Amino acid sequence: MPEKLVIIPTYNEKENIERMLRAVMEIPGDFHVLVVDDNSPDGTAKIVKSCQESFPNRIHLLQRKAKDGLGRAYIAGFQWALERDYPYIFEMDADFSHNPSDLNALYQSCAEGADMSIGSRYVTGVNVVNWPMGRVLMSYFASVYVRFVTGLKIQDTTAGFVCYRREVLEKIPLDMIRFKGYAFQIEMKFTAWKYGFKLVEVPIIFTDRSEGESKMSRGIFKEALFGVMQIKINSWFRKYE
Repeated sequence: MPEKLVIIPTYNEKENIERMLRAVMEIPGDFHVLVVDDNSPDGTAKIVKSCQESFPNRIHLLQRKAKDGLGRAYIAGFQWALERDYPYIFEMDADFSHNPSDLNALYQSCAEGADMSIGSRYVTGVNVVNWPMGRVLMSYFASVYVRFVTGLKIQDTTAGFVCYRREVLEKIPLDMIRFKGYAFQIEMKFTAWKYGFKLVEVPIIFTDRSEGESKMSRGIFKEALFGVMQIKINSWFRKYE
């Protein structure tokens, strides 16, 4: 039975998706990939289907009707993975900001006892390549702010390179995860932590995309900024059992 599923959400990633899929297929460990495509008008899904011809049992495609946010795409992927009994489920970007060769380090961390392993840009300093200093500082101090408000004990609270043991995703009520953008990453970590799961940071080097367009926007940043407080307030009225 396959063990490891990497979920990659896409919207207009034709420049990157084939290279990324082939890179993951080359990694030892028999990783499977689920691409969750939000009806990309640039033909991303068509490229994925072409790659499936070479790897019919390892590359999967879930097509959604419209662009509905990173969080909704991941939740659809999580549900797909749980239905198929994958023990280890990963989040990863399509744009090579996350190095596929780090997948085994995240897997090893969970295999050795972590419930959720996090590819961390900040656990051993600041390991970011090709970002302007302003964005580095914004990201770093955003995590400081999140830790202050929520009490989370991890350095990279907005990281999007993650491995979950399936028990975490079975326990978290996914239909109650409300945020769609970067606040989704914070909400998932905070909720896992509140349920008592063990979160472990694994150092990675994050490299900004060289192909395609960034999905960052003011709306996403605003959601993350104000969403953190909402996440904390909501936790006062929830039971984590």
